[in-house]
Amino acid sequence: MKKISAVFDGLKFADSTLAYAIKLAESTKALLSGVFLESFLYNSYRLDDLIGSHGLSQVKMKHLLEKDKETRLRSAGIFEQACKKAHISYSIHHDPSFSVPEVLRESIYSDLLLVSAGETFSHVPGQPPTHFIRELMAGTQCPVLIIPAEYQEIEKVVLLYDGKPASVHAIKMFNYMMPWLRSKATEVVSVADTHDTAELPDETLVREFIACHYPAATYTLLNGDPEEELLTYLKNSSKNSLVVLGAYQRSGVSRWFKSSMADRLMKAINAPLFIAHH
Repeated sequence: MKKISAVFDGLKFADSTLAYAIKLAESTKALLSGVFLESFLYNSYRLDDLIGSHGLSQVKMKHLLEKDKETRLRSAGIFEQACKKAHISYSIHHDPSFSVPEVLRESIYSDLLLVSAGETFSHVPGQPPTHFIRELMAGTQCPVLIIPAEYQEIEKVVLLYDGKPASVHAIKMFNYMMPWLRSKATEVVSVADTHDTAELPDETLVREFIACHYPAATYTLLNGDPEEELLTYLKNSSKNSLVVLGAYQRSGVSRWFKSSMADRLMKAINAPLFIAHH
């Protein structure tokens, strides 16, 4: 049995995160943990909402706090009812502290985190990747599935491979977490720099490894600047796909699976991204 933790903002409940979480938990017979963050610095109201005819109103504050509490409980209730309807094992965590540290603590004890690409846990709107997502990805202790705004059935898996340990590790973790997707169409995509020979890195080894898990996988080798080629290719072929990529942080571990690559994918394509550190 695996443990999947789905991260929710109880004040702005993400239906797509719930849909993906239920599907994954059903398919892998996992324990689904709903992580409802409740930072005391984040509420639905603004400071000017507390101003009455005589200045700061304690009555208004009490009313608005109670309203937020009801909204958060209602969101947790939606999660609970969905889990019961799907007959999956579940738990609910209410974490009343700073958002990012609480999620990172959850990641230590989870096999996989699910979170919407647009989550901010803030009044300030943001485009993916938000500040919250950047901080989460920099410190997570388990793989993360970044969820798009709308749910879509997964019909294809795209494995991004650059011949480095990070990309292979991501494929291993994905295979461990989502073996039920082995039956889906699978494509291994790699990019050769314009100065490199157009061949798959460690071709014999990687084909042998992939064949053990995805025997029907196809291979696509692009040529040119990795980021630009990948973005162009995935924009045109990522519909109903799930994309798997390696290390998020900038490092020497991976030549082109770095933070900017993942960031640009979050902005450019409307597909779930499975991201694993090495």
